[in-house]
Amino acid sequence: ATPPPSLSDAAPSRDPRSNVSFRLPTMGGKNSKPDASKVIDGKAIAAAIRGEIRDEVADLKAKYGKVPGLAVVIVGSRPDSATYVRMKRKACDEAGIVSFHKEMPDTSTEEEVLKVVADFNADPECHGILVQLPLPKHMNEEKVLAAISLEKDVDGFHPLNIGKLSMKGHEPLFMPCTPKGCIVLLERSGVELKGKNAVVVGRSNIVGMPAALMLMKKDCTVTVVHSRTKNPERICREADIIVAAAGSAHMVKKNWIKKGAAIIDVGTNSVPDASKKAGYRLTGDVDYDEAIKVASKITPVPGGVGPMTIAMLMSNTLDSGKRAIAK
Repeated sequence: ATPPPSLSDAAPSRDPRSNVSFRLPTMGGKNSKPDASKVIDGKAIAAAIRGEIRDEVADLKAKYGKVPGLAVVIVGSRPDSATYVRMKRKACDEAGIVSFHKEMPDTSTEEEVLKVVADFNADPECHGILVQLPLPKHMNEEKVLAAISLEKDVDGFHPLNIGKLSMKGHEPLFMPCTPKGCIVLLERSGVELKGKNAVVVGRSNIVGMPAALMLMKKDCTVTVVHSRTKNPERICREADIIVAAAGSAHMVKKNWIKKGAAIIDVGTNSVPDASKKAGYRLTGDVDYDEAIKVASKITPVPGGVGPMTIAMLMSNTLDSGKRAIAK
């Protein structure tokens, strides 16, 4: 039996304006298909953004003879981390961004990793540094991340960047890529943010908390639902916007959603599926098939938030490169 959904504080497992096509809703009985105009096509929006970045990189190269550079540091041999790093390198190649890569064994010491970070900090050809998480257990992740130069913190997790994100009247140099992608998806899909009630489901440092801070900077009234929240469904039903980032498959049901709400589903959960070659399929934190019946906009899983994470990493790297190259 499937256990009841729980509200985990851990991050979801895994980092022209909109290309979404619009048409009139399909009317009819129970066999009618969901309205495609409600679907926020993250793949299409991310592809458009990456095209814009490619054009800006080409302009930088033509004007200054230089392009942005991104360094990725990976410690250990986790297959999921290696796959994600390959995707980042491919995105750099497509955008014309120089990709630096340092692969280290999981037996490396914390001092050795800090030395690699320091070398990239000092390299004028490198404008962004990303240390792939998680690090081996014998390393202090907070210490390693804090060692990244503030001006090269394209992942957006330096304490000073997060601090500025939380302060009114201050702007961070970079914002974390996945929650930034959530905001861009809403904006490019025509969702009004100012003055709206927004609920973020989950309070992880990677997605939930920075997403809540970004929504507040957009003048939303924000509530964070977490593992100790009482009656989370009642709170969600009052939301104009829901960002689901709890890492619990199909936790957000149709009866949690107010008619006309916009839904961003950050969750990426593996659920058993004998019809799939791998024996499982990916699904989000939202019960998509039911939620689309009441939502005004909704992201699918996969194909929603996922493609935006790397697009936002490229965007942050471009911003860093422009600041340094155009000095």
